[in-house]
Amino acid sequence: MALEQARALAAKESLNAGVTPGRSGPARLLDGGVEGNGRLTAVTGAILLVLLAVIGVTILRLHDLISVHLFVGMLLIGPVVVKLASTGYRFVRYYTFDPAYRQKGPPALPLRGLAPFVILSTLAVFASGVALLVVGPGSDGPLRFIHKASFFVWAAVTALHVVGHIPELSDLLSRSPRVARSNFSSTAGTGRLGRGIALAGGLVGGLVLALLLLPDFAAWVSAESAHHFGP
Repeated sequence: MALEQARALAAKESLNAGVTPGRSGPARLLDGGVEGNGRLTAVTGAILLVLLAVIGVTILRLHDLISVHLFVGMLLIGPVVVKLASTGYRFVRYYTFDPAYRQKGPPALPLRGLAPFVILSTLAVFASGVALLVVGPGSDGPLRFIHKASFFVWAAVTALHVVGHIPELSDLLSRSPRVARSNFSSTAGTGRLGRGIALAGGLVGGLVLALLLLPDFAAWVSAESAHHFGP
């Protein structure tokens, strides 16, 4: 009887944390539940902020730092995909009435209203950026305008998005010491392997893309140098 009560209590705690009860081994390592999803989103967001700060510096001196701008821009694509995937996963689980995600609740209404603009502007700025890189600096038509306009929209809505999520991020970070001290079998400690794989995969994927497109950087570097120093 005591064993059954303990199992029932463990299953209830797993449900509250969003971890599927009864899973063990490799499956449990990848199942971080609601809190694991939140941590993945928060850590990916922090990585994006650092890389975006680098992009911001390159924009101020684009003629001198065009190659850095292009490389970091391509590198960003990997973490951006991870961020969209983690938030999209929460969206799907919530609207398919998963009990743990329903218990956590959706983001605040203003953030939900902002989300489509964040997603659309993200897709626009990176799709136009990759297209510009491949087409080359001779493309002075709509692509360059779309890239610039979508970047400013994206920067504005992303800033609002980050500010709106600061309380949630602070709450997650404040619980980090307790999570670090928890044992490996606890629900707070599950999913670390999955989060690590997702983050590493995003960064490596972005790095591979940037390296593959390195040959296309040369035309842009030459064009910016000619524009800055004259023929």
